[in-house]
Amino acid sequence: MSGTQPLRQPIADAEPGRPMRPARPVRPARIAAAVLVGTTIEFYDFFIYGTAAALVFGRTFFPALTPVNGLLAAFSVYAVGFLGRPTGAAVFGQLGDRVGRRRVLVVSLLLMGLSTTAVGLLPGYAQWGVWSPVALTVLRFLQGVGLGGEFGGAALLAVEHAGEGRRGRLAGFVQLGPSVGFALATGLFWLLSVLLPEDRFQAWGWRLPFVASIALVGFGLLVRLGVEETPAFLADVRTRATATPLRELSQRHLRPLLLGAGTVMAGSVLFYTATTWCLARATTDLHLPRTRMLGLLLIANVFLAAATYASARLSDRWGRRRTILVGTVAGLLWSPLLVPLLDTARTPLMLAGLTGALIALGICLGPVPALLSELFPTAVRCSGASLSYNLGGLVGGAVAPLVATRLAAAFGAPAVGAYLAATCAVSALCTATLPETRDRSLTEASPEPA
Repeated sequence: MSGTQPLRQPIADAEPGRPMRPARPVRPARIAAAVLVGTTIEFYDFFIYGTAAALVFGRTFFPALTPVNGLLAAFSVYAVGFLGRPTGAAVFGQLGDRVGRRRVLVVSLLLMGLSTTAVGLLPGYAQWGVWSPVALTVLRFLQGVGLGGEFGGAALLAVEHAGEGRRGRLAGFVQLGPSVGFALATGLFWLLSVLLPEDRFQAWGWRLPFVASIALVGFGLLVRLGVEETPAFLADVRTRATATPLRELSQRHLRPLLLGAGTVMAGSVLFYTATTWCLARATTDLHLPRTRMLGLLLIANVFLAAATYASARLSDRWGRRRTILVGTVAGLLWSPLLVPLLDTARTPLMLAGLTGALIALGICLGPVPALLSELFPTAVRCSGASLSYNLGGLVGGAVAPLVATRLAAAFGAPAVGAYLAATCAVSALCTATLPETRDRSLTEASPEPA
Protein backbone atom coordinates (compact mmCIF):
# COMPACT_ATOMS: atom_id res chain seq x y z
CA MET A 1 0.00 0.00 0.00
CA SER A 2 1.33 3.44 -0.86
CA GLY A 3 1.54 6.05 1.80
CA THR A 4 3.54 4.86 4.74
CA GLN A 5 3.04 8.09 6.62
CA PRO A 6 0.53 7.78 9.43
CA LEU A 7 -2.88 9.38 9.18
CA ARG A 8 -3.61 12.01 11.78
CA GLN A 9 -6.70 11.49 13.87
CA PRO A 10 -8.40 13.54 16.59
CA ILE A 11 -8.93 11.40 19.67
CA ALA A 12 -11.55 13.40 21.46
CA ASP A 13 -15.10 14.31 20.47
CA ALA A 14 -15.51 17.67 18.77
CA GLU A 15 -18.09 19.23 21.08
CA PRO A 16 -18.94 22.94 21.13
CA GLY A 17 -16.68 24.89 23.44
CA ARG A 18 -14.23 22.03 23.97
CA PRO A 19 -10.89 21.96 22.18
CA MET A 20 -9.69 18.77 20.59
CA ARG A 21 -6.99 16.84 22.34
CA PRO A 22 -3.81 16.36 20.33
CA ALA A 23 -4.06 14.03 17.36
CA ARG A 24 -2.15 10.82 17.32
CA PRO A 25 -0.99 8.87 14.29
CA VAL A 26 -3.07 6.06 12.86
CA ARG A 27 -1.26 3.96 10.28
CA PRO A 28 -3.17 2.84 7.18
CA ALA A 29 -1.95 -0.73 7.71
CA ARG A 30 -3.73 -0.86 11.06
CA ILE A 31 -7.01 0.33 9.54
CA ALA A 32 -6.63 -2.11 6.66
CA ALA A 33 -6.07 -4.97 9.11
CA ALA A 34 -9.10 -3.99 11.20
CA VAL A 35 -11.53 -3.90 8.27
CA LEU A 36 -10.05 -6.95 6.55
CA VAL A 37 -10.11 -9.18 9.63
CA GLY A 38 -13.64 -8.17 10.54
CA THR A 39 -15.22 -8.54 7.11
CA THR A 40 -13.33 -11.80 6.57
CA ILE A 41 -14.85 -13.30 9.71
CA GLU A 42 -18.32 -11.91 9.01
CA PHE A 43 -18.41 -13.25 5.47
CA TYR A 44 -16.80 -16.54 6.49
CA ASP A 45 -19.73 -17.01 8.85
CA PHE A 46 -22.22 -16.07 6.14
CA PHE A 47 -20.64 -18.24 3.43
CA ILE A 48 -20.33 -21.45 5.42
CA TYR A 49 -24.11 -21.48 5.63
CA GLY A 50 -24.35 -21.26 1.82
CA THR A 51 -21.86 -24.11 1.40
CA ALA A 52 -23.60 -26.26 3.99
CA ALA A 53 -26.99 -25.47 2.43
CA ALA A 54 -25.75 -26.76 -0.92
CA LEU A 55 -24.17 -29.90 0.55
CA VAL A 56 -25.87 -30.93 3.80
CA PHE A 57 -28.86 -28.97 5.09
CA GLY A 58 -31.47 -30.52 2.81
CA ARG A 59 -30.88 -33.95 4.38
CA THR A 60 -30.19 -32.74 7.93
CA PHE A 61 -33.05 -30.30 8.47
CA PHE A 62 -35.57 -31.25 5.73
CA PRO A 63 -35.27 -35.05 5.40
CA ALA A 64 -38.95 -35.60 4.58
CA LEU A 65 -38.66 -33.69 1.29
CA THR A 66 -37.35 -34.93 -2.03
CA PRO A 67 -33.70 -33.99 -2.77
CA VAL A 68 -34.73 -31.10 -5.05
CA ASN A 69 -37.36 -29.76 -2.65
CA GLY A 70 -34.99 -30.22 0.29
CA LEU A 71 -32.40 -28.14 -1.56
CA LEU A 72 -35.01 -25.48 -2.32
CA ALA A 73 -36.04 -25.44 1.35
CA ALA A 74 -32.40 -25.03 2.42
CA PHE A 75 -31.96 -22.21 -0.09
CA SER A 76 -35.16 -20.57 1.20
CA VAL A 77 -33.76 -20.46 4.73
CA TYR A 78 -30.51 -19.27 3.14
CA ALA A 79 -32.46 -16.34 1.68
CA VAL A 80 -33.73 -15.38 5.15
CA GLY A 81 -30.22 -14.19 5.95
CA PHE A 82 -30.57 -11.59 3.23
CA LEU A 83 -33.82 -10.39 4.79
CA GLY A 84 -31.89 -9.82 8.00
CA ARG A 85 -29.23 -7.75 6.26
CA PRO A 86 -31.35 -4.61 5.62
CA THR A 87 -32.66 -4.91 9.18
CA GLY A 88 -29.11 -4.94 10.50
CA ALA A 89 -28.17 -2.12 8.14
CA ALA A 90 -31.02 0.05 9.46
CA VAL A 91 -30.38 -0.68 13.14
CA PHE A 92 -26.59 -0.60 13.12
CA GLY A 93 -26.46 2.16 10.52
CA GLN A 94 -28.35 4.52 12.78
CA LEU A 95 -26.13 3.55 15.70
CA GLY A 96 -23.08 4.16 13.54
CA ASP A 97 -24.33 7.65 12.69
CA ARG A 98 -25.14 8.47 16.29
CA VAL A 99 -22.60 6.72 18.54
CA GLY A 100 -19.75 5.92 16.16
CA ARG A 101 -18.53 3.50 13.50
CA ARG A 102 -16.16 1.57 15.78
CA ARG A 103 -18.76 0.49 18.33
CA VAL A 104 -21.06 -0.84 15.64
CA LEU A 105 -18.28 -3.04 14.27
CA VAL A 106 -17.70 -4.68 17.65
CA VAL A 107 -21.38 -5.47 18.29
CA SER A 108 -22.07 -6.76 14.76
CA LEU A 109 -19.07 -9.08 14.94
CA LEU A 110 -20.27 -10.57 18.22
CA LEU A 111 -23.82 -11.10 16.94
CA MET A 112 -22.63 -12.80 13.77
CA GLY A 113 -20.14 -15.07 15.52
CA LEU A 114 -22.47 -16.26 18.26
CA SER A 115 -25.28 -16.97 15.77
CA THR A 116 -22.96 -18.97 13.54
CA THR A 117 -21.58 -21.02 16.43
CA ALA A 118 -25.13 -21.82 17.52
CA VAL A 119 -25.89 -23.26 14.04
CA GLY A 120 -22.98 -25.65 14.49
CA LEU A 121 -24.48 -26.89 17.77
CA LEU A 122 -28.08 -27.09 16.53
CA PRO A 123 -29.67 -30.59 16.61
CA GLY A 124 -31.06 -31.86 13.32
CA TYR A 125 -34.63 -32.78 12.39
CA ALA A 126 -34.18 -36.31 13.77
CA GLN A 127 -33.61 -34.90 17.27
CA TRP A 128 -35.77 -31.76 17.44
CA GLY A 129 -38.37 -32.33 14.75
CA VAL A 130 -39.96 -29.21 13.29
CA TRP A 131 -38.26 -26.96 15.88
CA SER A 132 -34.91 -27.69 14.26
CA PRO A 133 -35.59 -25.88 10.93
CA VAL A 134 -37.42 -23.14 12.87
CA ALA A 135 -34.35 -22.52 15.02
CA LEU A 136 -32.15 -22.67 11.92
CA THR A 137 -34.29 -19.95 10.30
CA VAL A 138 -34.02 -17.67 13.36
CA LEU A 139 -30.26 -18.09 13.57
CA ARG A 140 -29.90 -17.45 9.85
CA PHE A 141 -31.87 -14.21 10.26
CA LEU A 142 -29.56 -13.12 13.10
CA GLN A 143 -26.57 -13.92 10.88
CA GLY A 144 -28.00 -11.53 8.32
CA VAL A 145 -28.59 -8.82 10.92
CA GLY A 146 -24.96 -9.06 12.03
CA LEU A 147 -23.64 -8.93 8.47
CA GLY A 148 -25.95 -6.03 7.65
CA GLY A 149 -24.29 -3.98 10.36
CA GLU A 150 -20.79 -4.86 9.22
CA PHE A 151 -20.40 -3.28 5.79
CA GLY A 152 -21.25 0.34 6.59
CA GLY A 153 -19.07 0.52 9.68
CA ALA A 154 -16.11 -1.18 7.98
CA ALA A 155 -16.39 0.92 4.80
CA LEU A 156 -16.53 4.17 6.76
CA LEU A 157 -13.70 3.14 9.05
CA ALA A 158 -11.52 2.80 5.94
CA VAL A 159 -12.83 5.71 3.86
CA GLU A 160 -12.99 8.27 6.66
CA HIS A 161 -9.46 7.42 7.80
CA ALA A 162 -7.99 7.49 4.28
CA GLY A 163 -6.37 10.55 2.79
CA GLU A 164 -7.39 12.18 -0.47
CA GLY A 165 -6.63 10.04 -3.48
CA ARG A 166 -6.41 6.73 -1.63
CA ARG A 167 -9.92 6.05 -0.37
CA GLY A 168 -10.47 3.37 -2.98
CA ARG A 169 -7.36 1.38 -2.19
CA LEU A 170 -7.87 1.47 1.60
CA ALA A 171 -11.58 0.70 1.30
CA GLY A 172 -10.66 -2.13 -1.07
CA PHE A 173 -9.65 -4.15 1.99
CA VAL A 174 -13.32 -4.16 2.99
CA GLN A 175 -14.17 -6.02 -0.21
CA LEU A 176 -11.21 -8.35 0.13
CA GLY A 177 -12.91 -9.70 3.26
CA PRO A 178 -15.56 -11.61 1.29
CA SER A 179 -12.86 -13.23 -0.87
CA VAL A 180 -10.74 -14.28 2.10
CA GLY A 181 -13.81 -15.40 4.06
CA PHE A 182 -15.02 -17.45 1.12
CA ALA A 183 -11.58 -19.02 0.75
CA LEU A 184 -11.52 -19.98 4.44
CA ALA A 185 -15.05 -21.39 4.32
CA THR A 186 -14.58 -23.31 1.08
CA GLY A 187 -11.09 -24.49 2.01
CA LEU A 188 -12.25 -25.86 5.34
CA PHE A 189 -15.17 -27.72 3.75
CA TRP A 190 -12.80 -29.09 1.10
CA LEU A 191 -10.37 -30.30 3.77
CA LEU A 192 -13.15 -31.97 5.76
CA SER A 193 -14.45 -33.61 2.58
CA VAL A 194 -11.00 -35.06 1.93
CA LEU A 195 -10.32 -36.23 5.49
CA LEU A 196 -13.73 -37.56 6.53
CA PRO A 197 -15.85 -40.38 5.08
CA GLU A 198 -19.19 -39.23 3.71
CA ASP A 199 -21.23 -40.56 6.62
CA ARG A 200 -19.11 -38.73 9.20
CA PHE A 201 -19.11 -35.53 7.17
CA GLN A 202 -22.91 -35.63 6.99
CA ALA A 203 -23.27 -36.57 10.67
CA TRP A 204 -20.96 -34.06 12.33
CA GLY A 205 -18.09 -32.93 10.09
CA TRP A 206 -20.03 -30.06 8.56
CA ARG A 207 -20.52 -28.58 12.06
CA LEU A 208 -16.82 -27.90 12.65
CA PRO A 209 -16.58 -24.75 10.45
CA PHE A 210 -19.53 -23.25 12.36
CA VAL A 211 -18.12 -23.98 15.80
CA ALA A 212 -14.70 -22.64 14.76
CA SER A 213 -16.31 -19.23 14.27
CA ILE A 214 -16.12 -18.41 17.97
CA ALA A 215 -12.30 -18.51 17.91
CA LEU A 216 -12.18 -16.28 14.83
CA VAL A 217 -14.49 -13.76 16.49
CA GLY A 218 -12.23 -13.55 19.52
CA PHE A 219 -9.28 -12.74 17.27
CA GLY A 220 -11.30 -10.15 15.34
CA LEU A 221 -12.33 -8.37 18.52
CA LEU A 222 -8.71 -8.06 19.63
CA VAL A 223 -7.86 -6.31 16.35
CA ARG A 224 -10.87 -4.01 16.25
CA LEU A 225 -10.80 -2.84 19.85
CA GLY A 226 -7.43 -1.23 19.17
CA VAL A 227 -8.76 1.08 16.42
CA GLU A 228 -9.93 4.63 17.15
CA GLU A 229 -13.06 6.39 15.90
CA THR A 230 -12.87 8.11 12.50
CA PRO A 231 -11.91 11.80 12.14
CA ALA A 232 -14.99 12.67 10.05
CA PHE A 233 -17.34 11.38 12.75
CA LEU A 234 -15.50 13.06 15.61
CA ALA A 235 -15.40 16.37 13.76
CA ASP A 236 -19.12 16.48 12.97
CA VAL A 237 -21.23 17.33 16.02
CA ARG A 238 -24.34 17.20 13.86
CA THR A 239 -23.83 13.46 13.38
CA ARG A 240 -24.64 12.82 17.02
CA ALA A 241 -27.41 15.40 17.04
CA THR A 242 -29.29 13.74 14.17
CA ALA A 243 -32.02 11.72 15.87
CA THR A 244 -33.49 10.06 12.78
CA PRO A 245 -30.91 9.27 10.07
CA LEU A 246 -33.40 6.98 8.29
CA ARG A 247 -35.94 9.78 7.97
CA GLU A 248 -33.34 12.12 6.52
CA LEU A 249 -32.26 9.40 4.10
CA SER A 250 -35.81 8.83 2.88
CA GLN A 251 -36.52 12.54 2.51
CA ARG A 252 -33.27 13.89 1.07
CA HIS A 253 -31.14 10.99 -0.21
CA LEU A 254 -33.57 8.38 -1.50
CA ARG A 255 -32.32 8.43 -5.08
CA PRO A 256 -28.65 7.74 -4.35
CA LEU A 257 -29.77 5.12 -1.82
CA LEU A 258 -31.77 3.17 -4.41
CA LEU A 259 -29.29 3.67 -7.26
CA GLY A 260 -26.48 2.50 -5.00
CA ALA A 261 -28.48 -0.64 -4.22
CA GLY A 262 -29.04 -1.22 -7.92
CA THR A 263 -25.32 -0.85 -8.56
CA VAL A 264 -24.52 -3.59 -6.02
CA MET A 265 -27.23 -5.97 -7.22
CA ALA A 266 -25.37 -7.53 -10.17
CA GLY A 267 -22.35 -8.40 -8.05
CA SER A 268 -24.54 -10.24 -5.55
CA VAL A 269 -26.29 -12.23 -8.27
CA LEU A 270 -23.01 -13.13 -9.95
CA PHE A 271 -21.37 -14.25 -6.74
CA TYR A 272 -24.14 -16.38 -5.26
CA THR A 273 -24.95 -17.97 -8.61
CA ALA A 274 -21.32 -18.78 -9.42
CA THR A 275 -20.63 -20.17 -5.94
CA THR A 276 -23.64 -21.48 -4.01
CA TRP A 277 -25.87 -22.45 -6.94
CA CYS A 278 -23.08 -23.79 -9.16
CA LEU A 279 -21.79 -25.88 -6.24
CA ALA A 280 -25.25 -27.39 -5.74
CA ARG A 281 -25.70 -28.01 -9.48
CA ALA A 282 -22.30 -29.65 -9.89
CA THR A 283 -22.75 -32.02 -6.94
CA THR A 284 -26.49 -32.74 -7.29
CA ASP A 285 -27.36 -32.57 -10.99
CA LEU A 286 -23.99 -33.32 -12.58
CA HIS A 287 -22.97 -35.81 -9.83
CA LEU A 288 -19.42 -34.43 -9.66
CA PRO A 289 -17.24 -35.02 -6.59
CA ARG A 290 -17.66 -32.36 -3.91
CA THR A 291 -13.89 -31.97 -3.52
CA ARG A 292 -13.44 -31.24 -7.21
CA MET A 293 -15.97 -28.40 -7.26
CA LEU A 294 -14.74 -26.91 -4.01
CA GLY A 295 -11.18 -26.97 -5.34
CA LEU A 296 -12.23 -25.15 -8.53
CA LEU A 297 -14.02 -22.50 -6.49
CA LEU A 298 -10.91 -22.00 -4.36
CA ILE A 299 -8.79 -21.39 -7.46
CA ALA A 300 -11.34 -19.01 -9.00
CA ASN A 301 -11.54 -17.13 -5.72
CA VAL A 302 -7.86 -16.14 -6.06
CA PHE A 303 -8.76 -14.29 -9.26
CA LEU A 304 -11.73 -12.71 -7.49
CA ALA A 305 -9.47 -11.29 -4.77
CA ALA A 306 -6.95 -9.97 -7.29
CA ALA A 307 -9.62 -8.32 -9.44
CA THR A 308 -11.30 -6.82 -6.37
CA TYR A 309 -8.25 -5.04 -5.04
CA ALA A 310 -6.96 -4.05 -8.49
CA SER A 311 -10.28 -2.37 -9.32
CA ALA A 312 -10.39 -0.66 -5.91
CA ARG A 313 -6.97 0.88 -6.54
CA LEU A 314 -7.83 1.69 -10.13
CA SER A 315 -10.94 3.59 -9.04
CA ASP A 316 -8.69 6.19 -7.38
CA ARG A 317 -7.41 7.01 -10.88
CA TRP A 318 -10.29 6.15 -13.20
CA GLY A 319 -13.15 7.02 -10.90
CA ARG A 320 -15.64 4.74 -9.16
CA ARG A 321 -18.37 4.84 -11.79
CA ARG A 322 -16.22 4.03 -14.80
CA THR A 323 -14.50 1.12 -13.05
CA ILE A 324 -17.78 -0.43 -11.89
CA LEU A 325 -19.27 -0.07 -15.38
CA VAL A 326 -16.37 -2.08 -16.82
CA GLY A 327 -17.18 -4.88 -14.37
CA THR A 328 -20.91 -4.93 -15.02
CA VAL A 329 -20.43 -4.99 -18.79
CA ALA A 330 -17.91 -7.82 -18.41
CA GLY A 331 -20.43 -9.68 -16.28
CA LEU A 332 -23.15 -9.15 -18.86
CA LEU A 333 -20.96 -10.55 -21.65
CA TRP A 334 -19.79 -13.55 -19.60
CA SER A 335 -23.19 -14.51 -18.16
CA PRO A 336 -24.37 -16.68 -21.09
CA LEU A 337 -21.14 -18.74 -20.86
CA LEU A 338 -21.10 -19.62 -17.16
CA VAL A 339 -23.58 -22.51 -17.00
CA PRO A 340 -22.73 -24.10 -20.39
CA LEU A 341 -19.06 -24.20 -19.38
CA LEU A 342 -20.00 -25.71 -16.01
CA ASP A 343 -22.22 -28.32 -17.64
CA THR A 344 -19.37 -29.65 -19.78
CA ALA A 345 -18.06 -31.31 -16.56
CA ARG A 346 -14.56 -30.78 -17.97
CA THR A 347 -12.29 -29.31 -15.33
CA PRO A 348 -10.50 -26.64 -17.46
CA LEU A 349 -13.77 -25.37 -18.94
CA MET A 350 -15.52 -25.37 -15.58
CA LEU A 351 -12.65 -23.37 -14.09
CA ALA A 352 -12.78 -20.92 -16.99
CA GLY A 353 -16.50 -20.35 -16.47
CA LEU A 354 -16.19 -19.76 -12.73
CA THR A 355 -13.07 -17.60 -13.04
CA GLY A 356 -14.56 -15.34 -15.70
CA ALA A 357 -17.66 -14.71 -13.60
CA LEU A 358 -15.67 -13.99 -10.43
CA ILE A 359 -13.24 -11.63 -12.20
CA ALA A 360 -16.18 -9.60 -13.48
CA LEU A 361 -17.61 -9.65 -9.97
CA GLY A 362 -14.34 -8.40 -8.47
CA ILE A 363 -14.18 -5.46 -10.88
CA CYS A 364 -17.77 -4.58 -9.97
CA LEU A 365 -17.34 -4.70 -6.21
CA GLY A 366 -13.83 -3.34 -5.58
CA PRO A 367 -14.81 0.37 -5.70
CA VAL A 368 -18.20 -0.11 -3.98
CA PRO A 369 -17.19 0.75 -0.36
CA ALA A 370 -15.67 4.05 -1.48
CA LEU A 371 -18.55 4.86 -3.85
CA LEU A 372 -21.33 4.23 -1.34
CA SER A 373 -19.51 6.09 1.44
CA GLU A 374 -18.94 9.12 -0.79
CA LEU A 375 -22.57 9.30 -1.87
CA PHE A 376 -23.82 10.47 1.55
CA PRO A 377 -22.96 13.24 4.06
CA THR A 378 -21.45 12.35 7.43
CA ALA A 379 -24.71 12.56 9.38
CA VAL A 380 -26.31 9.71 7.42
CA ARG A 381 -23.28 8.09 5.82
CA CYS A 382 -23.28 4.87 7.84
CA SER A 383 -27.03 4.33 7.37
CA GLY A 384 -26.90 5.20 3.68
CA ALA A 385 -23.90 3.03 2.78
CA SER A 386 -25.19 0.10 4.86
CA LEU A 387 -28.70 0.17 3.44
CA SER A 388 -27.57 0.60 -0.17
CA TYR A 389 -25.19 -2.34 0.06
CA ASN A 390 -27.57 -4.67 1.84
CA LEU A 391 -30.66 -3.79 -0.18
CA GLY A 392 -28.65 -4.64 -3.28
CA GLY A 393 -27.62 -7.90 -1.63
CA LEU A 394 -31.23 -8.67 -0.74
CA VAL A 395 -32.60 -8.05 -4.24
CA GLY A 396 -29.67 -9.81 -5.90
CA GLY A 397 -28.21 -12.47 -3.64
CA ALA A 398 -31.22 -13.66 -1.65
CA VAL A 399 -33.13 -15.05 -4.59
CA ALA A 400 -30.27 -15.89 -6.97
CA PRO A 401 -29.90 -19.60 -6.02
CA LEU A 402 -33.68 -20.05 -5.92
CA VAL A 403 -34.29 -18.32 -9.25
CA ALA A 404 -31.40 -20.13 -10.93
CA THR A 405 -32.65 -23.51 -9.65
CA ARG A 406 -36.15 -22.87 -10.95
CA LEU A 407 -35.00 -21.47 -14.29
CA ALA A 408 -32.59 -24.34 -14.94
CA ALA A 409 -35.27 -26.91 -14.12
CA ALA A 410 -37.92 -25.24 -16.28
CA PHE A 411 -36.00 -23.80 -19.23
CA GLY A 412 -32.42 -25.06 -19.08
CA ALA A 413 -29.03 -23.37 -18.74
CA PRO A 414 -29.63 -20.52 -21.25
CA ALA A 415 -32.33 -19.12 -18.99
CA VAL A 416 -29.87 -18.79 -16.11
CA GLY A 417 -27.47 -16.90 -18.37
CA ALA A 418 -30.26 -14.55 -19.45
CA TYR A 419 -31.15 -13.91 -15.81
CA LEU A 420 -27.54 -13.02 -14.96
CA ALA A 421 -27.19 -10.79 -18.02
CA ALA A 422 -30.42 -8.93 -17.22
CA THR A 423 -29.30 -8.11 -13.67
CA CYS A 424 -25.94 -6.87 -14.97
CA ALA A 425 -27.74 -4.62 -17.44
CA VAL A 426 -29.91 -3.12 -14.68
CA SER A 427 -26.87 -2.52 -12.48
CA ALA A 428 -25.02 -0.87 -15.37
CA LEU A 429 -27.93 1.56 -15.86
CA CYS A 430 -27.99 2.40 -12.15
CA THR A 431 -24.23 2.97 -12.09
CA ALA A 432 -24.35 5.19 -15.17
CA THR A 433 -27.02 7.34 -13.50
CA LEU A 434 -24.93 7.98 -10.38
CA PRO A 435 -22.50 10.92 -10.22
CA GLU A 436 -18.75 10.40 -10.01
CA THR A 437 -17.72 10.65 -6.37
CA ARG A 438 -13.93 10.15 -6.40
CA ASP A 439 -13.09 13.80 -5.71
CA ARG A 440 -15.99 14.54 -3.40
CA SER A 441 -15.25 15.97 0.02
CA LEU A 442 -16.32 13.83 2.97
CA THR A 443 -17.22 16.93 5.00
CA GLU A 444 -19.72 18.39 2.53
CA ALA A 445 -23.31 17.38 1.87
CA SER A 446 -23.64 15.17 -1.17
CA PRO A 447 -26.06 16.33 -3.87
CA GLU A 448 -28.51 13.88 -5.33
CA PRO A 449 -27.70 12.61 -8.83
CA ALA A 450 -29.16 14.49 -11.76
